[in-house]
Amino acid sequence: MRVDLFDFDLPPECIALRPVSPRDAARLLVVRAGADPELTDAQVRDLPELLSPGDALVVNDTRVLPARLDGIRRRATSQGEGVQVEAMLHKRLGPDSWLALARPGKRLAPGDTIEFASPEGEATLAARIEAKGEGGEVTLRFAAAGPALDAAIAAIGHIPLPPYIAAKRADDARDRADYQTMFAAHEGSVAAPTAGLHFTPELIERLAARGVETHRVTLHVGAGTFLPVKADDTADHRMHAEWGEVSPETAAALNALRARGGKVVTVGTTATRLIESAASQEGLLRAWRGETDIFITPGTHFRFIDGMLTNFHLPRSTLVMLVAAFIGHETQKRAYAHAIASGYRFYSYGDACLLLPQARP
Repeated sequence: MRVDLFDFDLPPECIALRPVSPRDAARLLVVRAGADPELTDAQVRDLPELLSPGDALVVNDTRVLPARLDGIRRRATSQGEGVQVEAMLHKRLGPDSWLALARPGKRLAPGDTIEFASPEGEATLAARIEAKGEGGEVTLRFAAAGPALDAAIAAIGHIPLPPYIAAKRADDARDRADYQTMFAAHEGSVAAPTAGLHFTPELIERLAARGVETHRVTLHVGAGTFLPVKADDTADHRMHAEWGEVSPETAAALNALRARGGKVVTVGTTATRLIESAASQEGLLRAWRGETDIFITPGTHFRFIDGMLTNFHLPRSTLVMLVAAFIGHETQKRAYAHAIASGYRFYSYGDACLLLPQARP
């Protein structure tokens, strides 16, 4: 499909720069797809009444790294001031090495050293560029390794706010909490699974009292989530691979729940992509561990999930394409037009929608 079919105009004031408080007070657009789609305005805290006993939510328990590092490039052969560099860590290669997206990539070369520092300059960390790939990707080998490197990154790193927020304000201490879900357990993401940001312990307790189960999977969101689709046609776009895991226990529990007639509702596009990667052609969920580069566009057959809770996504993004694939492109456009006209807040810190397509056969 043409990528421009997924474009739309979004007024700048619709972009949320901070989350609402409490988290479950966010607005929720309930979209019941079908021949005559139904749109209902609600709040995230209404989820227990919108789901049925015996249903399940699947959440992503990844934890966001303070993955954005600011530093100065140094060359032994150069005199004078170095070049300011921003590096976004996105894949660990070993105890002392990471893949990163660096800017300005054209000013960097293998053999260069980057001196990273905290905003106050009290903590520093040096890394050598071992290799350089396409699109500004570099391999960094740090002067520290293992837990010492983890501690150094935690001390000097910034929470990697999405560009549409970072362009309007700097990250701060509040973001260290705001940009982390209550489920965060396994560190490895450079972006939050933002649909999970809406949950509170009280909401989970109410869902459990309703008979709605909560199951966890892990997908570490990579830096590719920030990259735009540059191709003119979806067939020419290639996704960045991301690492994920579905445990045998979770797979067995969700298969049993579906066999009893319960619905599986994924919380976020990350959980959706992982579950659909792990599902068989026959519609059974397998224990799964590895990297996925699944690209879900209209025409994709969903093998396992019955519903999805997700935020409102960027124009021309792979995420809005996934939403269109799940509920239909025309329904997606109608839902987004309603959200914009009704003042819903968009993107990572924004409101959510609950997508409920026609009942599975």
